[in-house]
Amino acid sequence: MTDIAAHIASEPAPDDIVSAFQIEGLPVRGRIVRLGGAVDEVLTRHDYPEPVANLLGEACVLAALVGSSLKFEGRLIIQAQGDGPVRYVVVDYDTSGGLRGYCRFDPEAVAKVSEGFVRPGARTLLGGGTFMMTVDQGADMDRYQGITPIEGETLALCAEQYFAQSEQTPTRVRLAVGQADTGEGLKWRAGGILIQSIAGDAARGDTEDAWTHAQALFETTGEDELIDPTVPTTLLLWRLFNEDGVRLIEEKPLRAFCRCSEDRIAGVLGSFTAQEVAEMVEPDGKIHVTCEYCSRVYALAPEAAAG
Repeated sequence: MTDIAAHIASEPAPDDIVSAFQIEGLPVRGRIVRLGGAVDEVLTRHDYPEPVANLLGEACVLAALVGSSLKFEGRLIIQAQGDGPVRYVVVDYDTSGGLRGYCRFDPEAVAKVSEGFVRPGARTLLGGGTFMMTVDQGADMDRYQGITPIEGETLALCAEQYFAQSEQTPTRVRLAVGQADTGEGLKWRAGGILIQSIAGDAARGDTEDAWTHAQALFETTGEDELIDPTVPTTLLLWRLFNEDGVRLIEEKPLRAFCRCSEDRIAGVLGSFTAQEVAEMVEPDGKIHVTCEYCSRVYALAPEAAAG
């Protein structure tokens, strides 16, 4: 553990980090994410309109906040889909710290709902639909999936509703996405913070008052602080919780990644009939496949589909 009061950094902490923390003397735990290069890579792989990029950035932060708590090797998949201008947003968090994400949307519909708004939120973009968290522990284990309706105008509110309904865990979440110039032009940045109440027991007693107190401090979190490259994680946590004291428990690095590969693409093509494969061949004699996540284009010979 790191005593933040004694180790407030003189320089900003590295980006692309998720940190767990404990508020001293309170039955409240939390995690905080600061994303720089990783989220910029995910968001710039496609030509997303700003509202869509913001939605995907929030989903990346949320996946890191929740996924980093998993105690096994596997994946957490955050997905929301609806009948709005954004058909779905999905982010895949790997417990090694990898993040990838993608949005499917109708550009004209997004432009229309953006009129008169600085930045339309999740409910406006996704419309009526569902918010899902899926835990994948590997091929030999069953997946666990929790589903709740999309309620509220942000993914943060969707997540709070999910934890209240699916896990009965009082949870608060704040997410922020924006662009900043750190000397290399405008780059996407994102950040988020999550706190959860630890249930009372014989030793702790009732934890309701402590949770009310922690939420009051949490409410002072500024979205600008979460993405400000000049405000290190340690300083931000100290600003919020110095009244009680706060300790960092662990830190994990985050990075942009993708699971696609030529072998994976060939495996997918192998599921089609010979006639279907033949119809996919383009004038250059190759089958061209673009990864939805990272936009990498694969050009495979038709015989690759045969394995």
